[in-house]
Amino acid sequence: MSFSGKYQLESQENFESFMKAIGLPDELIQKGKDIKSISEIEEDGDNFKVTVTTGSKVLVNTFKIGEEAELETLTGEKAKAVVQRDGNKLTVSLKGIESLTELVDGNTIVNTMTLGSIVYKRTSKRM
Repeated sequence: MSFSGKYQLESQENFESFMKAIGLPDELIQKGKDIKSISEIEEDGDNFKVTVTTGSKVLVNTFKIGEEAELETLTGEKAKAVVQRDGNKLTVSLKGIESLTELVDGNTIVNTMTLGSIVYKRTSKRM
């Protein structure tokens, strides 16, 4: 199953507590919590380009499965990490955050980010 496509955020759990834990200022948390972000994924073999647009903020990460890449975090920091793929799951550990992105079916992506005991879950549907 290919990840390629455009997905719109449907629901999220623990957004505020997770964003506080990673150090986002309260004003950005309040601004961002009701915005339905759009994720666009381009997959070409092991090469990925992921563009997430949240309001006026655009986050773009490009990487190749199994190879170190410089990725931008939710706070705008850059960090080197290796994205792994296992079937329809992508995993990466970035600055203490464990991220799992799973293509549940052809139209639903669930992204779960874990920092310590805080689990932030985002569910997006294909547009």
